[in-house]
Amino acid sequence: QEAFAAFHVDKVLVSKYLKSLQIGELAPDQPSIEPTKNKMLVKDFRELRATVEKMGLLKPNQLFFFLQLAHILLLDTAAWLILCYFGTSLMPFMVSLVVLTVSQVQASWLQHDLGHLSVFRKTKWNRLLHKFVMCHLIGASAKWWTLLHSQHHAKPNCFQKDPDIDMHPFLFTLGKKFSVELGIKKKKYMPYNHQHKYFFITLPPLLFPTYFQCHTFYIAYTKRYWGDLAWMLTFYIRFFFIYGSLLQIKSLLAYYFLFRMLESSWFVWVSQMNHIPMDIYYDKNLDWVSTQLQATCNVEQSLFNDWFTGHLNFQIEHHLFPTMPRHNYRKVAPLVKSLCAKHGIEYQCKPLLMAFADIVHSLKNWGELWLDAYLHK
Repeated sequence: QEAFAAFHVDKVLVSKYLKSLQIGELAPDQPSIEPTKNKMLVKDFRELRATVEKMGLLKPNQLFFFLQLAHILLLDTAAWLILCYFGTSLMPFMVSLVVLTVSQVQASWLQHDLGHLSVFRKTKWNRLLHKFVMCHLIGASAKWWTLLHSQHHAKPNCFQKDPDIDMHPFLFTLGKKFSVELGIKKKKYMPYNHQHKYFFITLPPLLFPTYFQCHTFYIAYTKRYWGDLAWMLTFYIRFFFIYGSLLQIKSLLAYYFLFRMLESSWFVWVSQMNHIPMDIYYDKNLDWVSTQLQATCNVEQSLFNDWFTGHLNFQIEHHLFPTMPRHNYRKVAPLVKSLCAKHGIEYQCKPLLMAFADIVHSLKNWGELWLDAYLHK
């Protein structure tokens, strides 16, 4: 099936593990495709995937990823050297803060590639470098990320199945249908009609230094990811040792939380621009392709946009081919666009700033829908 092909690089190896789970074959009179699934779309996508494999678009260019890692390490080192050579006055402090933030965000994009097994052909090398980048360079659990992000890819924007939208309804109301339903039921966890305003001071700056900071340790501890915890501790030892030798304790803590807030803001705006404005509701049990397309949109391609978003401006292609190296999204995009056009499916692609604005517009519209339903007697 499409999901199996999308998630696994070494399908022969995985198939060996699946043998123990097989309980039999489908009866001859049983359909292999459920009624809710678009048979022709599935057929054409399978042909597209075969074409993609023949074109070699699933093969990584390791020089590309080496350069990504090199510029991350150079920026990480430069952030400390700036404070070391120019002192800890306000200007060097702020410049160092920005440089470290850039390094951390770019490391987040690289760990995303590694978590999707798209950097090396061998799974074990992806896993090993993933631990180095995610745990040692960023300070979070690699297995924690894989656990949550795999669920997101399996059922994007499906309530109670995609952890990325767990903020509904406790912090925000998401989606047209959900907003109306909450209003009709007279439920109000937050003043949703103002959610487009308090979004700016809640999710973007605070996701990393509060929720993620605690949740990654909580999951790593409760699920006994001892290896990840050990790797994570090396980040904090390294950070507080090298920066603690230059900054006083108050300045050190301020430096840490400020770069986490900047990193969080960058990440949230980029990660949500492709999903929040799209359809959000319960799982409709659609086929793989339809499920991915209704929950994703793209942002226009440019050298800056590719770098700034870690190529997540090609979110449609990434969701259809999650193990594809990101440097090949641009090549497969015209083929995906043709597939969408053939089946009358909208292929959304917008400018970067418009994508950011659409997050706010969506939250505002949903808040108004909730208020209208809430006040309606």
